[in-house]
Amino acid sequence: GQVAGGELAAGDEVVVLPAGHATRIAAIETFDGPREHAAAPDAVALRLADDLDVARGDLICRPRHPATVTRELEATVCWMADAPLRAGGRYAIKHTTRTVRAAVDAVASRLDVQTLDHDEAAAELHLNDIGRVRLRTSASLAVDPYARNRATGAFILIDEATNDTVGAGMIAG
Repeated sequence: GQVAGGELAAGDEVVVLPAGHATRIAAIETFDGPREHAAAPDAVALRLADDLDVARGDLICRPRHPATVTRELEATVCWMADAPLRAGGRYAIKHTTRTVRAAVDAVASRLDVQTLDHDEAAAELHLNDIGRVRLRTSASLAVDPYARNRATGAFILIDEATNDTVGAGMIAG
C-alpha cells in the first residue's frame, strides 16, 4: 500500500483499522528491497508480526494517532451532477481504496459562493453547489478530518446506476 501520512519503521506498534487489531511491523519491503523506514507517499509492503486478515482499504496506523472508525460522516461536498443531491439519496462512496454504499442523511447547509454565507435552509445541492452533508455508510470507514490528512480525509461519491462520479467530499474535523 501507500503511506498516506507520517512515518513508519520496522518494530513500530501499529493498529489495523477498522478491525482494531494491534501488532508490530516486522519488516518494510519495497520494489528496491527491504527498508528500515517509510514515509508518505512511499509505496511499500508491510510484513506484520502477527498473522492478521488485512483487506483492501484497511488502514494501518499508530495506536497513539488512530483514524476515526465510523459509519457516519459530516463533510463538505462539491456536487457535480445534473440531478440534485438530497436527503435519502444513495450512492457508492470511494474512500482511499475502499468502496461502500452511502445514504445521504441530510443536507445541513449550502454555501453561497458569492457571499460565503451558509444557507442552512437548503434542502438539496445542485450542479456545482458546495454544501455540508451528513452521510451514513453501509460499512465502517477509518477516516481523518481533511485538515489533518488529505488522503484519508477525502472521498468521492459515485452514482451506482451510471458509475459517474457525482460528488467530491472533504471530511469535517
